[in-house]
Amino acid sequence: MKNVVWTGTWVAERLGVELVGDERLSDLLGLALRRNPRRAHLLVSNVLGKHVPQSPSVVYGHGFALGRRVRELLGAEDAGAAVVLGYAETATGLGHCVADGVGLAPYLHSTRRPVPGVDTAGGFEESHSHATSHLLLPENPALLAGAGPLVLVDDEFSTGNTVLNTIRDLHARYPRDRYVVVALVDMRSAADLGRLAEFATEIGARVDLVTAARGTVNLPEGVLEKGQALVAEHETTEATRTTENTRTTENTKTAENTRTTEPADNRPGHHGAARVELGWPRGLPDGGRHGFTPGQRIRLDAALPAMAARVAEALPEGARRVLVLGFEELMYAPLRLARELEQVVSAEVRYSTTTRSPVLALDDPGYAIRTRLVFPAHDDPDDGPGERYAYNVAGAGFDAVVAVVDSAADTPALHTPDGLLAQLAEHTPSVLLAVVPAYVPARPSTERPSMLPEPLRGPAFSSYAPDEVGWLLQDLSDVTLEAPTEEREEAIQSGGAHYAESLPVEYQPSPQYQELFQTALGTSAARIAQAVGAVTELVLAERSPHPVLVSLARAGTPVGVLMRRWAQHRHGLDLPHYAVSIVRGRGIDANALRWLAAHHDPADVVFVDGWTGKGAITRELTEAIREFESAEGVTGFDPEIAVLADPGSCVRTYGTREDFLIPSACLNSTVSGLISRTVLRSDLVGEYDFHGAKFYRELAGSDVSVDFLDAVAAHFPDVADAACAQAKELLATDRTPTWEGWAAVERISEEYEIHDVNLVKPGVGETTRVLLRRVPWKILARAGAGTDLDHVRLLAQQRGVPVEEVDELPYTCVGLIHPKYTRGATGADGKAVTV
Repeated sequence: MKNVVWTGTWVAERLGVELVGDERLSDLLGLALRRNPRRAHLLVSNVLGKHVPQSPSVVYGHGFALGRRVRELLGAEDAGAAVVLGYAETATGLGHCVADGVGLAPYLHSTRRPVPGVDTAGGFEESHSHATSHLLLPENPALLAGAGPLVLVDDEFSTGNTVLNTIRDLHARYPRDRYVVVALVDMRSAADLGRLAEFATEIGARVDLVTAARGTVNLPEGVLEKGQALVAEHETTEATRTTENTRTTENTKTAENTRTTEPADNRPGHHGAARVELGWPRGLPDGGRHGFTPGQRIRLDAALPAMAARVAEALPEGARRVLVLGFEELMYAPLRLARELEQVVSAEVRYSTTTRSPVLALDDPGYAIRTRLVFPAHDDPDDGPGERYAYNVAGAGFDAVVAVVDSAADTPALHTPDGLLAQLAEHTPSVLLAVVPAYVPARPSTERPSMLPEPLRGPAFSSYAPDEVGWLLQDLSDVTLEAPTEEREEAIQSGGAHYAESLPVEYQPSPQYQELFQTALGTSAARIAQAVGAVTELVLAERSPHPVLVSLARAGTPVGVLMRRWAQHRHGLDLPHYAVSIVRGRGIDANALRWLAAHHDPADVVFVDGWTGKGAITRELTEAIREFESAEGVTGFDPEIAVLADPGSCVRTYGTREDFLIPSACLNSTVSGLISRTVLRSDLVGEYDFHGAKFYRELAGSDVSVDFLDAVAAHFPDVADAACAQAKELLATDRTPTWEGWAAVERISEEYEIHDVNLVKPGVGETTRVLLRRVPWKILARAGAGTDLDHVRLLAQQRGVPVEEVDELPYTCVGLIHPKYTRGATGADGKAVTV
């Protein structure tokens, strides 16, 4: 067996440096000499992907495993509230991998690149580094202001100074109770071991440490001066010899690798690089410089296979060894791309990045940095032009190098004869260039576009006829937004993500459930038709003789279509009908309101929904309209919602206050025109965009949207007299909302120790949604409830959710979501929560 030489031998022998500690240290680390007046040696990680090309799965796996250990340390609840902060430049990718391992944790890394127009939320110094100043530039400053744990990630934990500087600065601005420090290796000296605990006591917070290995570096006296002398002695001759020998070796492989016949110009891509268009998702950040949310991670995961396929297609035929080379702080995106590429090509894939860090290169098996490429900085750095480096790339036998840079670094300096691409071309037959758009947070604009897009209509968007409804939404059908139910629930409850940032996987009903839906529709269609007639007559009598129906997508949209059909059937009116998005906690789509105000009299607008639960959306709409009119100077919108059923007694305009089965609540998109629930996420919805939604064309075979409408509308002639009589009776009734539903929810919340009314979903419709989209804990059913709950019982049985009968329940049923959801958690009754 061939003996493996430790890549720290050369430095250890000449400087007397001794690396002691865990057995794994020599596998994780090598040694090199810095060109740095503050520290002579450099611990070179073999698994970080910075100086040493490594398998991307190995690099990602080490970071992800550390994140899992943090999750175990914190517990799922605290982990769900954690924010992860990585250090530039070396640990930007490692920190992001740790965030992935923690779970759906938002991520931010420090940066040495100032970004005009982005406010600094913090900063600190890294005293031993060649570039000391770190900036924190989150797009959303609130990212650092939460009370949850802050997880700080660096490649090594040597003195603790950097971490202490960081915590000191951030704790003064955003104090919290707990910090976790994460590093690949803990290399503190004996003198430094107690500082972290002393500091934790000083600030009154808990500080934990998670590392992959523990050790220390023993440095003899005078090591700094001796190291500087060695650098001065070896740098010029050794680096020159390494480059010349490698170039000669590469050029003898094939004459096609020579560059002497090509003119030296600055045309992009001329010097040996062919561009690969990745198809990077629009608006997706290139990394964590300004923050990276769980929803953005979901988008990246979905886009990676197609991007890796484009790179694979561009690789030269027969390539056996491929390097994906990232760029300074841009580490995570190239790493994920390399890891995906590793899964789809037969070639051996390796990953590393360029760096600002100047290190001596020596072609010796016992030295960690064998070769060095030197090239001019190509990202217009704030500190002026200078050198940048790529280590262990030359002479490594790569058949192709995929250089991944952000667009801020795709400058003429990248493409010059001495630039990075030309340097790479000297050492590999094929160089590919992939450019990721550099993400810069949008600045507030003082000008508003004068034109908003026209409503989307079927059949291009939705399975409804074009005159039935116009959707004031943007089409996100090509974006993968679905996330596993368990991950969504955990992120929503922890505050790590809003429910509107992703979509649940669309429930596909079993044949038994579809049969139940059809049976329910057959028995309730006439009852629904009468309620539709009654509420429409109330609207025409009290609100406007020519109302503009604006349904709250998506549950309200089938009701809005039915109200429009009733007005046509009974009065010959052709009422406009639009669907808009409203998001709990975020309000109604302001751009949709602007469009409506520009095309209709706001006083004619009637908001329509399917049913009320506890009245949260009613309150949300009232507050949103108030804020909109105050900000815009537009008046006339009436926030009163017209609903089919108002069991919570939250509104004045309704068809009935009975809590009964409305079959459109039994299904998701397949009864709502094949449209998803609406999405509101900053990376997808700009300041002047409508909220988004998807059109599930692929579910057309299961679509019953029009069947539902036709089945109900077929009863209009039969119930016309009864509906009009019911409306007349309602007009003479005191319909002032009592909000008894909200009071009941508060009682239930206290009784079942939930303490969050948003996790109590009252009524048949809301309970059905819980079973279809969320992770339910249990279902409360009114004792003696009949066929209205057949579908609820079936769904509960399929998901293993207990149904508890309760006397004197004000609703037919109530769905409860566990307040502290974790995988494998137990409920208040001691039973396992089934997901």
